Amino acid sequence: MMSNRRLLSTGGLLMGLSLTIASVALCADERNTTSGITAAGKPLAVHGYDPVAFFTESAAKEGSAEFATVYDGATYYFVSQQNLDAFKADSARYAPAFGGFCAFGVSVGKKFDGDPRFWTISGNRLFLNLNQQIAEKFKKDVAGSVAKAEQQWRTIEHSPVGAL
Repeated sequence: MMSNRRLLSTGGLLMGLSLTIASVALCADERNTTSGITAAGKPLAVHGYDPVAFFTESAAKEGSAEFATVYDGATYYFVSQQNLDAFKADSARYAPAFGGFCAFGVSVGKKFDGDPRFWTISGNRLFLNLNQQIAEKFKKDVAGSVAKAEQQWRTIEHSPVGAL
């Protein structure tokens, strides 16, 4: 039979473990990443596309694990060492807005997948959207959508995807 002292100790351990798992889950929902981890030890951001290429080549280009770095809890891939170096020098500039979630979705208080095939650069920021139809809605009023998304993001950034 287990003593009360040991039972309390075990209960405390389980409670601490539960809180740790819950906080890890919450952190995972702050960035739009693929499930699983990369060789760098963190989930993949921007579906493996190079965030610098949107700015320098005006194109969505798939990166390579050969040129990878971890930033803000996610792994980013790049097409070249030059793009990787540019990202490392100014990661906040190149990382997609709203954790890589769909910018239009964030404007309505949701965290939808941000698909790098449907992107916009405005105000020197990269915005991803869910699909072509949503990207078109976003582009009709980029400034208005971004203003709404900025307001919503303060409320939903730390909320689990499933809670929205």
